[in-house]
Amino acid sequence: MKSDKLLRMSEHPDDKPHPGDSKQTLPDGVDGADESVRKRIRQSTPSPQRLPRPQSSPPRFVSVDELMETAKGVTNMALAHEIVVNGDFQIKPPEMPEDSLENRVREIVHKAFWDCLSVQLSEEPPTYDHAIKLVGEIKETLLSFLLPGHSRLRNQIREVLDLDLIKQEAENGALDISRLAEFIIGMMGTLCAPARDEEIKKLKDIKEIVPLFRAMFSVLDLMKVDMANFAVSSIRPHLMHQSVEYERKKFQEFFEKQPNALDFVTQWLQEALEDLISQRNKNSLMAGEGAVGSEERAAPCPATIQNHAYLKLLKWDHLHRPFPETVLVDQPRFQEMQQELERLIIVGATLLVTYSASGPGVSSLAGFAEKLKMVVQVLLTDTHLPSFNLNEALATIGEKVCVEVTGCLAQCGFTPLSADKEIALKGQIQAIAGPDDPIRKLVDARIRAYLEAYLASGLHKSLPAVPGGLGPIQKELEEVAVKFVRLVNYNRMVFGPYYDAILGKILKPEGPLASVSS
Repeated sequence: MKSDKLLRMSEHPDDKPHPGDSKQTLPDGVDGADESVRKRIRQSTPSPQRLPRPQSSPPRFVSVDELMETAKGVTNMALAHEIVVNGDFQIKPPEMPEDSLENRVREIVHKAFWDCLSVQLSEEPPTYDHAIKLVGEIKETLLSFLLPGHSRLRNQIREVLDLDLIKQEAENGALDISRLAEFIIGMMGTLCAPARDEEIKKLKDIKEIVPLFRAMFSVLDLMKVDMANFAVSSIRPHLMHQSVEYERKKFQEFFEKQPNALDFVTQWLQEALEDLISQRNKNSLMAGEGAVGSEERAAPCPATIQNHAYLKLLKWDHLHRPFPETVLVDQPRFQEMQQELERLIIVGATLLVTYSASGPGVSSLAGFAEKLKMVVQVLLTDTHLPSFNLNEALATIGEKVCVEVTGCLAQCGFTPLSADKEIALKGQIQAIAGPDDPIRKLVDARIRAYLEAYLASGLHKSLPAVPGGLGPIQKELEEVAVKFVRLVNYNRMVFGPYYDAILGKILKPEGPLASVSS
């Protein structure tokens, strides 16, 4: 069995290499991931033609070389950030749509190559020119998987796959191509990750040379990706330790060339402060105290302002508002969490309305809440799609909920819902589509209060109590909260000095915004 293959490789470095230390495969894989991060940055960056930009210091002219170097630094920062923040980050093989021109051209070229190889091997005597080139490529790939200390395996590969010797054997009609293929398969089985054992086993069942070579190259491509991903997972702990300083340094380099690079961050924090002051005055009026000027009461502390600012990102208008520069790389993550929370608000409000209409008999039944929640979640799966219609979805949810409640009441011997109550329940569920619906606003406010309490407590303390009425969605809410707080805390570690400097200026307008060093 080979379940502990990676461990054995580290214990016996001359018998089996560590799959994550390939110096040749990692750059290729990382380049692919690097390009995906570049694309994400381009997609996440608002168009300057559509969005107004706050006025700050005048732009400074820089050379093209400086811009290119800065862009490269920001991209590297984004890639390092992606590896650290995204625990599921993986380099994936490139995939082209089946009907794309690139895929058709690729298939035509590959077919022509393998057809040529088949013709050469079927000649009398066989011609091995193409086959020897393939063996040379395989040899280099296998060698790239080895560490410098794996001298025995390296010598074995070079000895058996000696191209000069293979050419001589071919010229003298003594080449046994099947023997070479058998050695290659065996070496691939030695070097591959456990997840590829089944592919290696299938190679041994292929008897024809051309299909065998073609299958071997497919498996080798997968092994390259495996090597790159193992390397990424290996460097993640070390990268985590250094990434805060690295990201701050790269952003500082960008900030020095673009002095207005914090305009949207400043606007974001300013709005958070204004929100807090407005809410405080509103609470004072409700309490009969009268509005209090900001100069008569201490301003909210910087930590409170930052927490409120991060919560604002979960209600952001991504289509019409520029995202703050320091969190731009994580904009897709904040969007995803925003969509998850919107779904939870709808689910939570639907369950509250249903329990209120159907009575305590239904809500107290074990398992019914999960079943009902699953029904609602399935019908809200596509909320992230532009074509999604919430009103139509809630109309369907109302029908399904009434069926489930009626069945549950009948099964338990309770009084079924009357026709009027069913109509009222469907109407209440339909009303959740409106942003001013009181039940929806109640659930939204309680979720926000929970996230705010969790953010204030930090990750190292126990989770705050889930507000009343949110019990059915507690698990999903806690999962989102953990992701949100981790992302916020990491961002705060990287950009905390910038936030402190900006808030220092906002809270004390007469004080200049000093340059933040790395």
